[in-house]
Amino acid sequence: MKLSSTILNSILFSLLFSCGVSPDKGKKEQNFVKGTYGYDLRFLQKYLKPIELKDEFAAVLIAPQYQGRVMTSTSSGLNGFSYGWINHDLIASGKVQPHINAYGGEERLWLGPEGGQFSIFFAQGVPFDVEHWQTPSSLDTEEFDVVSVKSREAVFNKKIKLTNYAGFIFDLEVTRKVTLLKSSEVATGLNQELPNGVRVVAFETDNRIKNSSPRAWMPETGALSIWLLGMMNPSPEVTIVLPYKKGDFGTIVKDDYFGKVPAERLIIADNVIFFKADGKLRSKIGLSPKRALPVIGSYDAANKILTIVETTIDPTAAEYVNSSWKIQKDPFAGDVINSYNDGPMADGSQMGPFYELESSSKAAFLKPGESLGHIQRTFHFGGDEKALSEISVKKLSVTIDEIKKVFQPK
Repeated sequence: MKLSSTILNSILFSLLFSCGVSPDKGKKEQNFVKGTYGYDLRFLQKYLKPIELKDEFAAVLIAPQYQGRVMTSTSSGLNGFSYGWINHDLIASGKVQPHINAYGGEERLWLGPEGGQFSIFFAQGVPFDVEHWQTPSSLDTEEFDVVSVKSREAVFNKKIKLTNYAGFIFDLEVTRKVTLLKSSEVATGLNQELPNGVRVVAFETDNRIKNSSPRAWMPETGALSIWLLGMMNPSPEVTIVLPYKKGDFGTIVKDDYFGKVPAERLIIADNVIFFKADGKLRSKIGLSPKRALPVIGSYDAANKILTIVETTIDPTAAEYVNSSWKIQKDPFAGDVINSYNDGPMADGSQMGPFYELESSSKAAFLKPGESLGHIQRTFHFGGDEKALSEISVKKLSVTIDEIKKVFQPK
């Protein structure tokens, strides 16, 4: 007698169940190497309730508990490289740290400014130093509400109250949508088909803030900005690339956030800036709206990974919040694009190591009920360096070979 496939499957399931074996037991018990997406997926499932967006081998992992941040992603399934930096020890400890809980994540939502007379990271009247620096809990430890989840999209929302250094109170509503992009959408963004042998995962975040208070946000009160930061894995073979606008626009790059960046770690070429991302020296750089282009990238030569971050820049905007840790002459002369390399602090402690690719919206001078949005796309490409170089030239104006040679010993 010939049995149908449905009956055969039912019998097989019953036998497995009667023997105490789950049909997907092997999959659940598979051991993944640290550094793979499967390892981070299993880890975060143990301590959080992550949301996974998938499309074939590409996947994005999001943590509602950490403000809807993208924790990591992969272009090659469970055994593929995990692109985001994750602080496994801190998450596993369950402890809450002073100042900041650096849980990791390859794109998180913050709000600016960090420093200055309108800072939301320093209480009124305190010194601008690490001891008094405090990340608002709504951007650090508080969970965002899950509005909706689809196979390639998740939406989050949070009502927030913040008080700045000047004593002004912000009531606002934050909405964040994360979308996993299809490979066809990536090809459209590149204006070409993906080169043969290139793997990709790409996601877009649409972030919005709404003034929910009865008072307008003005230059006299201070304003907020949408600030997106991506934490990635550093190494001596990772180089950050920032294309910039050429011309008579004053300083090319701000390089003194935490002391001037040594010349051997920051190289200004004719059309791009190279910044070392080894996680060994706490340093930060930034581009003003006069210099910034809507893209920043990095290349990991050891793993042959090209990361591109594209953002939205309003060409009519000139005012961006200033995050320098001091009372500022011009609190709205801030940066659009930033990059941070982690390293030991004065006391020898260190949050990471990791490096960050960052972008900010313009200053949100909003009337009651008004909103401001900021969209960003993150792409991770892996594969043959010749093929990756095609993408690098198109997006960053430099070849992979040029990037690799910058910080090689002379």
